[in-house]
Amino acid sequence: MGLYTAARMSLTALSLVVMAVLAAGYLLYGSFIARQFRLDDARPTPATTKNDGVDFVPARPFYLLGQHFSAIAAAGPIAGPILACVAFGWLPCVLWILLGVVFIGAVHDFSALVASVRHGAHSIAEIAKENLGRRAWLVLIGFIWLALLYVIVAFTQITAGSFVGKAEELEGLSTTFNKGGAVAAASTLYLTLALVMGVVQRLLRPPMWLVTLIFVPATLGCVYLGTRMDEVLSLPASWWYAIILAYCLVASMLPMWLLQQPRGYLGGFVLYLAIGVGLLGIVFGGFEIKQPMVTEATRQTLDPLAGARLFGENPIAMTGLVLPFLFVTIACGACSGFHGLICGGTTSKQVAKESHCRPVAFGAMLLEGLVAVIALSTVMILSPEQARGQPPARIYGDGLAMFLTGLIGKDAFVFCATFGAMAFSTFVFDTLDVSTRLGRYLLQELFDAPGRVAGVLAAGATAGIPLVILLASSDPDAYRLYWTLFGTSNQLLAALTLIGVCVWMWRSGRRCWYVFLPMLFVLTITLWALALQIGVGVRDAADGAWRTPKGEFNPAILNGVVAVALLALAVVFMVEAVRAVRTPRRSGHAAS
Repeated sequence: MGLYTAARMSLTALSLVVMAVLAAGYLLYGSFIARQFRLDDARPTPATTKNDGVDFVPARPFYLLGQHFSAIAAAGPIAGPILACVAFGWLPCVLWILLGVVFIGAVHDFSALVASVRHGAHSIAEIAKENLGRRAWLVLIGFIWLALLYVIVAFTQITAGSFVGKAEELEGLSTTFNKGGAVAAASTLYLTLALVMGVVQRLLRPPMWLVTLIFVPATLGCVYLGTRMDEVLSLPASWWYAIILAYCLVASMLPMWLLQQPRGYLGGFVLYLAIGVGLLGIVFGGFEIKQPMVTEATRQTLDPLAGARLFGENPIAMTGLVLPFLFVTIACGACSGFHGLICGGTTSKQVAKESHCRPVAFGAMLLEGLVAVIALSTVMILSPEQARGQPPARIYGDGLAMFLTGLIGKDAFVFCATFGAMAFSTFVFDTLDVSTRLGRYLLQELFDAPGRVAGVLAAGATAGIPLVILLASSDPDAYRLYWTLFGTSNQLLAALTLIGVCVWMWRSGRRCWYVFLPMLFVLTITLWALALQIGVGVRDAADGAWRTPKGEFNPAILNGVVAVALLALAVVFMVEAVRAVRTPRRSGHAAS
């Protein structure tokens, strides 16, 4: 029958293998990497030496793990594996997620966190400035900001798509239900609930157990209320683009205590509940895998030189090339440069002991790999015909609904479907406003422009440019092309972060092969992907294909232009890294 045939194997068996590999990765390879960095609990961390009760606050590893995990887990490990499975088949996706998350993604997160802790809890850009120089710092800030724009474009379009749902007949039920409207209402109520929680905590200061007892069940209450308000927020996608990005602008300017912290706390429970539902569903649900192990398109493009066929008389689809686009399509499910921003942004300021870096960073990345496999499972139980043309948010939401109804009964399908889709949008909202906030920080740092007015302008630019891009396109599937460059820039950022870590370790007289090899692999894949996207953009521009058949501006040309900028910035950063390596090594460096 061949690999193309949908393998009738148990999803339960595959999931047990996945969990065993992830557990072994943490216990064995995680221990090995921790030993290489010579973690020392006698060495004071910035959280203890700078403890100010505001930014620098030592936290117990269990609570810090939850906070860090909810910050890094977003739509990337959900949408990416679903898109990749439909394009390439489930077997390449599972293999890359497992190998990538253990040997590359977790190593990246762990090394970024340790590097930040030993550099006074500085960001990756500041670490680059100290070890590579000011020019490297400038280009890295520019690279990160461009990458964040693509995060916002891709995630905003996917989220808006999950809010636009036509009334659909539910399986086995005699009622119609506007799932998109219900998800929009539930998500809006959820954000409002987070604001209320922030105010209550600030003014009344109740004990955390009481806050949890009240507001966590209230989150599920928002889901129920959303199912009763499924027609209230029935708006077109273009309206949602503007509303979502206006929210991001406002949220990026609000105090952390008012929205981001309470939303992150509640979102963590939604995330853990989604993981629990997913695990129970795939282990005990009795589902079979219906997707092919390897698609026919993948078999035809396994040749590393298949990229040349992009530019022939009958060009093939760029995103159908398994090499290199399998890796960048799965994106955060295996490796994410965005995580390095979180490690150096907030997490490193709360690490009480160096030994906590392993469960917090290495462990959280392996949990994200588990999220990716659960997302992959929601499409693996569908046939190719059922999955074709369906957006990732709908596949994931419906998949969780199928898992959950198997546990609590089919009569609760409406609630389950809304919960599944809202869980997806919850992860996305966290990424969207955090990305806007980080973009604001970067622009203000770059132009040395503190102050609220400058902050509003920086946040406006970070949210406004994606809005212009999205409003210029009415194609609901344009995110698929934007997603490709998002995944490429995100993983290239991971490679640049690892370059910075390598330079720091080299100049401190440490071995760094276990960081260098993952960096080299990711760097090769992402530069390859950038080159192909530049080539496609140049080809379309040369052919005069400035607009799509629907009359819209061709996203491939925009991607090509941005890819050129990203490639130029990356090359400059690499040149600065080589110069830094050629300088004399430092012995007894304080950050070593």
